[in-house]
Amino acid sequence: MAEAKKKESHAKTRKREEEKGNGLSSPLSRWSMLPIREAYRFTSKPRGMKAEKGATMPFLPMDQIPIGRVNVLTYEERAAESITSGTYIENGDLLVAKITPSFENGKQAIVKWDRPYGYATTEVIPIQDIEGVSDKHYLFHLLLHPEIRSGLAGKMDGTTGRQRLSKETLGSCLIPFPPLSEQRSIATILGQVQKAIEEQEKLLALTAELKRTLLHQFFTQGLRNEPQKQTDIGPVPKSWEVVPLGDYLTIAQYGSSAKGGETGKYALLRMTNQQYGRIVRNKLQYVDLEKQEYLKFRVANDDILFNRTNSFELVGRTTLFDLDGDYVFASYLIRLRTDAKRLSSHFLNHYFNAEETQRRLKGIATRAVSQSNISATRLRGFSVPLPSIKEQVEIVEALDAVDLKTGGHRRRHATLSALFRTLLHQLMTGQILARSTHE
Repeated sequence: MAEAKKKESHAKTRKREEEKGNGLSSPLSRWSMLPIREAYRFTSKPRGMKAEKGATMPFLPMDQIPIGRVNVLTYEERAAESITSGTYIENGDLLVAKITPSFENGKQAIVKWDRPYGYATTEVIPIQDIEGVSDKHYLFHLLLHPEIRSGLAGKMDGTTGRQRLSKETLGSCLIPFPPLSEQRSIATILGQVQKAIEEQEKLLALTAELKRTLLHQFFTQGLRNEPQKQTDIGPVPKSWEVVPLGDYLTIAQYGSSAKGGETGKYALLRMTNQQYGRIVRNKLQYVDLEKQEYLKFRVANDDILFNRTNSFELVGRTTLFDLDGDYVFASYLIRLRTDAKRLSSHFLNHYFNAEETQRRLKGIATRAVSQSNISATRLRGFSVPLPSIKEQVEIVEALDAVDLKTGGHRRRHATLSALFRTLLHQLMTGQILARSTHE
């Protein structure tokens, strides 16, 4: 009797979910729509299982669960008795973060350990596929589909900022469910693109580390293998000077206070247009200015735009302008123009973006409750190292070569990410067939 009521309850729940919808529908006649709980199983700890006294156990905290990678290989080794709370997981489980914003951000991974089981943060739901029925890699990718994820996010419970996805809600989510062979083909295709994305991320990390190393080396040792001297800003090559920045500027100017909008004659550069030491055209706003005002705030090639007002983490961010077109800059930026015969703006831009320099800049910032500020006056008095103009140019050429390589990896990463999103949608909605694509 109890079993019959349970089945009836499940049937009613499934019918309600079908009526409400969970994002995607079954695209092909040979595909079915199933709740996740009928196609997969949730991992549970074996009854009576206990760790031996003095044993250690793998433990996976939330910060080690990746975003944008398929597998998680790492774990912390902890004394078994110290794990007073945690979610039991097994090698090969698909872990789905259940708390906001980790779930919305796509924090999930398949455990790939050298250990058969362990524990993870209580904020994950572990899932296993069913042999001969389902493939966990298919579900991994399906849960990245924005319609599925947003549908589930809308059903999370709890207070703002601490909402959670329940196992029951996840289990009742209806998903398009093709035959196992197609699940595997879809997962293989998406997995290949995901692997290519991960390779670009590794290359980006390597080039970023190379850039950090070169910045430190060039600005403390130079290129001439000469002896160093100690200065107020740290060690620099003996032939270099350490000078107040203001002595080598021709302009240090605050931007326009005109409010930007969706339309206008001139593009207004803001802090959102600063990325990787260069100006980008993302999310541009526009302003209408009189000619005299436009000429006053017009940005020229090789101008440096310095972020003078922002959060403490972002204040001091610096970019070089090298775009075609008519642009002006906003009031919370400072335009710096150097005496090019003595100080290269490209050299200064690289120097400002070095980690050591960023720490020094934050040291002169005036801090408020939510924002920090570096005035033009303080910036003029900021000490910078000054090699010969010839050595400045050589340093810039070396660092620009790394930036060029990094830019190529970023473009390939963006292209692959766009391809992944397109394939994810088209494969999961049957617009393209996994078997023919794979062949």
